[in-house]
Amino acid sequence: MIGLDESSSSARISRYETGIHEPPFATAQNLGQVLNVPAAYFYCEDDKLAELLIQYTRLDAKRRKQVLNLAAELHAEMD
Repeated sequence: MIGLDESSSSARISRYETGIHEPPFATAQNLGQVLNVPAAYFYCEDDKLAELLIQYTRLDAKRRKQVLNLAAELHAEMD
């Protein structure tokens, strides 16, 4: 579904999972498209940030702006 050659896909995915190789960004984009998550999701080291990315991308433009404004307000309160 993401355009990998089936004859080598198992070995390639195994190398990605073990950290021997990193997939090209285009592969992460294709995988994200199939799984309905943003490509950035695969690069998150924090589970909560990964969840935030998923929820954010599912919002419409108006609500995304609200989230960004809220984050800015919360950050300003920290100063």
